[in-house]
Amino acid sequence: MNNQKPTSDATPAEEHSTPEPLSTTQIQFRRAKAHIVGLKRGLIEFFELPKRIVKVFFPIEMEDGSVRTFQGIRVLHNQVLGPGKGGIRYHPEVTEEEVVDLATLMTWKCALFDLPFGGAKGGVVCDAKSLSETELRRITRRFVHELGSDIGPYTDIPAPDLYTNELTMAWIYDTYNAMHPGANNRPVVTGKPLELGGSKGRNEATGLGCLWATERLLEFGLVPELESVAGARIAIQGFGNVGAVAARRFMEAGARVIAVSDSQGGVHAPDGLDVNRVMLHRKEHGTVVGTPETQTITNPALLALDCDILIPAALGGTITGAVAEAVKAKLIVEAANEPVTPEGEAVLDERDVIVLPDIVANGGGVTVSYFEWVQNTENQKWELEEVERKMKARIRRAVEIMIARWRKLAAEAVKSDEAPPLEPASLRTAALVVAIERVAKAALQRGIWP
Repeated sequence: MNNQKPTSDATPAEEHSTPEPLSTTQIQFRRAKAHIVGLKRGLIEFFELPKRIVKVFFPIEMEDGSVRTFQGIRVLHNQVLGPGKGGIRYHPEVTEEEVVDLATLMTWKCALFDLPFGGAKGGVVCDAKSLSETELRRITRRFVHELGSDIGPYTDIPAPDLYTNELTMAWIYDTYNAMHPGANNRPVVTGKPLELGGSKGRNEATGLGCLWATERLLEFGLVPELESVAGARIAIQGFGNVGAVAARRFMEAGARVIAVSDSQGGVHAPDGLDVNRVMLHRKEHGTVVGTPETQTITNPALLALDCDILIPAALGGTITGAVAEAVKAKLIVEAANEPVTPEGEAVLDERDVIVLPDIVANGGGVTVSYFEWVQNTENQKWELEEVERKMKARIRRAVEIMIARWRKLAAEAVKSDEAPPLEPASLRTAALVVAIERVAKAALQRGIWP
């Protein structure tokens, strides 16, 4: 078996090669595009642009009687494979550029996992932590009302994301249902409570999917001296739903979780944390910091810990070039979206650190969202065992397809006599090549209308 390490095709100065700086998603797309040949001229460029951007501003009466105006954004990137699919996040730093990037990434993720969806994403610019449940409910209902028919079961289907949850999705469903009476509207949103048509396994899907993707990657022998997660030392940045689930699931698989963190800081125990105890402490105190029998550390210190696997599960852009210089992990598993910057990936490649990209690593969430959508449209309920069996098969298959294409691209680069030769393809680029080719093929099969 070919155990050559997958290399990154990142070039630190590439984002400065055009007059305007490129986003992370744009840089990744253009690197993948360089490895795709034989497609109709101009088609690939079409995929760089979103199909639709909706921006709305709306007033909300706050609990103190004042009125505040909020901005909401919903981006539909592509509908070639099906309706848009993507989360809604509530965060003070939500921007149009970020939402477009994440919607684009969702297009490729759905294509790689062979889901009948295109990419979408949404967000409201707000600090969810400082808002009451009543205020969040008002914001959600008004946002859905403003979007109107721009979302729908066969148009654009939201899901939970940063600082939104199943309760938020319940409000979305209820508002949309009131606006469209007389129809089965449960498929309009996924990640709902079980009582409203949610799927078993949805809350743990992303974190559990990270484990299964990591296990399958390690089975290929690409990470020296790391054959399985059993006994591996794990550090996890971010202890929200994804990070906490990943911590518990990796621990149950035999890994040693030595550090976790949230926005207030982290905790470290070289011999391994009792993850359940950390989760209980966070529930009682609002942070992991202060968990008994642990050492308090900062988030930057966690990223530089001596560990086998580093799992960034917080915000994007956390592992920059400077941070990557200090990383000691052998493998980075991107549970968050775009946590490793292009500069960071270039440094990691130079230091022989492998990155399991977000397009594969965190695909469990959208996969089970698809299962929920299927159950809703067919008025079915699947048992947890069936959901997890189907999800595990898709996750493992996505890893296999990514590695197969990476090896093919590596072999083609060796044979190529092009001048200048292409940069070696990374695992991320290989996965994107597969996804882009699938969407492009479907677009041509449908025909360019009229």
